[in-house]
Amino acid sequence: MELRDIEIFLTLAEELHFGRTAERLNVTPARITQAIKKQERQIGALLFERTNRVVRLTPVGEQLRDDLRPLYEGLEHSVRRAKLAAQGQTAVLRVALLPFNYEGLHHYWGEFRRRHPQWELRLHRLSFVDPFGLLRSGQYDAIVVWPPVGDDLTLGPVLFRDTRVLAVSHDHPLADRAEVSVEDLADDLHAMVPDPPPEWEETYLPFTTPSGRPITRGKIATSPDELIDWVGNGDIIHPFPAHVRYHWGVTHVRWIPITDMPPLPYALVWRTETEPVRALAQVISDLSGTA
Repeated sequence: MELRDIEIFLTLAEELHFGRTAERLNVTPARITQAIKKQERQIGALLFERTNRVVRLTPVGEQLRDDLRPLYEGLEHSVRRAKLAAQGQTAVLRVALLPFNYEGLHHYWGEFRRRHPQWELRLHRLSFVDPFGLLRSGQYDAIVVWPPVGDDLTLGPVLFRDTRVLAVSHDHPLADRAEVSVEDLADDLHAMVPDPPPEWEETYLPFTTPSGRPITRGKIATSPDELIDWVGNGDIIHPFPAHVRYHWGVTHVRWIPITDMPPLPYALVWRTETEPVRALAQVISDLSGTA
């Protein structure tokens, strides 16, 4: 298996979407499909289950992902260090985002790269599974999430604050509403990430409505694609930050403003303060006007 094909497989295993994988790797969707079919022929088994609406890893695909990822990351790290040395760059800053890397964030990354060409900025999508643990383990140097965060972590400047919308299927009773309130959230099932800190979960989705009615979680989501798939199927309704509407063009999902849910702030968070982390925090502070 060629190195580029391994990169394609691992990126698709993370994105679970052929179009986004192609965009991220700057190739055509046909190139992604060709590479995956080639790998499946070599292995003799399907690596992904593919339908018109969802892409999932098969058990064989999950095993291959788990086996390849550390080997690829080690090789990639070695090659990248050699390239950095050749280019006069001295460090890589790894930042993982819980919001999608939508257009409103790009000016931060561009300004950091303009001010600090000696450092490489690498952006990742932050996993729903133990996001703070990934920061604490050192897999990332900083993450972008909403507060609160643990006492061992530093909460830095806010990049943006996003209003809230409720996602429902097109045939849901709320689908034709112009707006909804938090009280409306108690009438249906919701989902949440695995084992989140309670205060952090409460900030995203309250456990009760203002009148005291419980807002029930019935599913555990390990990726945003699972959430939108369940919404479209009518299994759940779910509040999202409003920027996700520009990421998902889903015709069978309706987005309804939630009038009494406060905007969700997304801030830079880190555990170990390094010079590149301080520099990125300064860029965010300068451009957003936050301290």
